[in-house]
Amino acid sequence: MVRAPCWLLLLLPPVLCVSETALEPCEVDDEDFRCFCNFTDPEPEWSSAFQCVSAVEVEIHGGGRSLEQFLKGADTDPKQYADMVKALRLRRLTVASAQVPAVLVAAFLRALGYSRLKELTLQDLEVTGATPPPPREATGPALSTLSLRNVSWATGGAWLTELQQWLKPGLKVLNIAQAHSLAFSCAQLSTFPALTTLDLSDNPRLGERGLTAALCPHKFPALQALVLRNAGIETPNGVCLAMAVAGVQPHHLDLSHNSLRATAPGAPGCVWPKTLNSINLSFAGLEQVPKGLPARLSVLDLRCNKLNREPRPEELPKVSNLTLDGNPFLDPEGFNYQEDPMKSGVVPACAHSALAVGMSGTLVVFQRVGGFT
Repeated sequence: MVRAPCWLLLLLPPVLCVSETALEPCEVDDEDFRCFCNFTDPEPEWSSAFQCVSAVEVEIHGGGRSLEQFLKGADTDPKQYADMVKALRLRRLTVASAQVPAVLVAAFLRALGYSRLKELTLQDLEVTGATPPPPREATGPALSTLSLRNVSWATGGAWLTELQQWLKPGLKVLNIAQAHSLAFSCAQLSTFPALTTLDLSDNPRLGERGLTAALCPHKFPALQALVLRNAGIETPNGVCLAMAVAGVQPHHLDLSHNSLRATAPGAPGCVWPKTLNSINLSFAGLEQVPKGLPARLSVLDLRCNKLNREPRPEELPKVSNLTLDGNPFLDPEGFNYQEDPMKSGVVPACAHSALAVGMSGTLVVFQRVGGFT
């Protein structure tokens, strides 16, 4: 029998790694669909992850500890246990709260290349050390969705280029939140030919200048949705200019949960992409409709702003679906609750909407992925 490295605890049957089996810290639901592990003990029972072998969704938290102990088997050729990895039901995997050597990340991706994994989330990770030389061709998983939140890389702005080299083409959704660096090495970055959704939400220091650096020109030819919630954006016009430089033609733009202001006098004008038909400007603190929006839209969301009067027709694009709920000209009392809900104890309508909008990036992701296809 081929002996696989023990860092594949999540993927392979227990007969391959000799260790005691414990019920904790991992739990799997009754349908063997979802498995959750949280290794917080000083001496964690890593073998507990064997319970996850039959699960479709697996989430593992490393308790913030280093995973260097698993480096011993990182150079094992994954072809030796490829058939076993192919047999796994695994489709969604989350790895969180750990310090991971870059060599181990590469080995893990190489092994997952034989799996049917479609959605990978890396969260609260510190990737240490240099990344090994990339393979001649991508040997990692054929992901549809890749999500990264608060992941630091020793390689700085080159991290996306290095990570991309291990993934098979076909990525459709890329989410990057709380990034330590979004100044990508555009010259070395390859094209994302199938990427339809780019979500850079929850990067409050990004701003228009950072967006211009992150949107590498002509690297996102299929982009349909650009999501920039809570991304330090100041004006829609600045985003338009960044998109023009990058040559992207999205259909949907989400600028909600930014503190938007009017475009400064004398700022350069911008021609919006003809494909753009939906803009979300909700929860943006707007006291008036920004000037310079596209002349025609299917959807314009202005919920929960500070509009004290109904916008005049000449202030708006020609829009099929306009949403103005939660503005003070419609419900002054509701707006007061939004500003200080503690006064009445009543949960304001916009507070409910904020939760929904806060999830909108995730909803966009799964709507556009269309399951596991």
